[in-house]
Amino acid sequence: MAKQSAENYENVLKDLAHTMMSVARESVGLIKRSDQKLAMKLQRKQEWEIYLEFLRMLFNLVDRLSGFYIPIQAQKEFMNSLEDSVAHQLKTVLAPSLSSSEVDDMEVTLSVGQVVADSRKTYEKFKFVVTDQSKERDQYFQFFSERIASKAGAPGKQEITAAAFLCGSAVVPALKSLFEDATQPKVEPATSAVPPAAAQEGSSSTKSGAPDTAGKNLIKLISVVSRAQGEEVESWWGLHPQFRRDLPEDEAKELAKHMNRATRIVGERFAVVASLAQSETNPNQPVGNA
Repeated sequence: MAKQSAENYENVLKDLAHTMMSVARESVGLIKRSDQKLAMKLQRKQEWEIYLEFLRMLFNLVDRLSGFYIPIQAQKEFMNSLEDSVAHQLKTVLAPSLSSSEVDDMEVTLSVGQVVADSRKTYEKFKFVVTDQSKERDQYFQFFSERIASKAGAPGKQEITAAAFLCGSAVVPALKSLFEDATQPKVEPATSAVPPAAAQEGSSSTKSGAPDTAGKNLIKLISVVSRAQGEEVESWWGLHPQFRRDLPEDEAKELAKHMNRATRIVGERFAVVASLAQSETNPNQPVGNA
């Protein structure tokens, strides 16, 4: 990928790196919460190994997804740039928690490089279309979840494998959306994003000044809703009709971009919480894909 092409993908590279690191960090926390007794025994080195394993899997998922959105001649450089972006952000994250003498930039860079190499070696053998639900994709995430359990010192433990499986499979729509936002920007019509009941809320005009504490003059301008139906989770956002009409076109596009991302984050979080609540209520019920 030429320098100009790299600049075209600069935003999605940053977003992907940030998302990957956030997912890995949050997933480590979820793994620990899934088994409190095990969490108390986990050493810092084990947590780091679990974190790196999530990054290995995520690099592999991004590599697979890039084939749908990045020209084939640019894919290699795109993944190299993503490796650099993750390494850069990881250094930034580590710096505040460690002294400057403890953060070796070259060591971090080499560690991320090794993660990418291990990612290909470990996960490339699975053949499946990442955007499709399939038996092969489930086998991929099951293999990954078993590796997580082993690194946590609890091989085959169901609470760990179920949490890891959920975290891994739930991130696919988020990564897919980041690619779509970067390569096929779309602005969803606000009318299709707002449920009929929500579209009619707060039809009175707004007043200047502080809102009334009794709530009489409070108007819901923006809403984000998530709903679980069986193993599927739907999320959408909407605008107050008057607010939507008053927004200039450029501001509406910018707002839609940020709200699509916010809705995706809320939906993913809701899916994880809902699935965990379901598994706690009925331990014999297998946890499905979010």
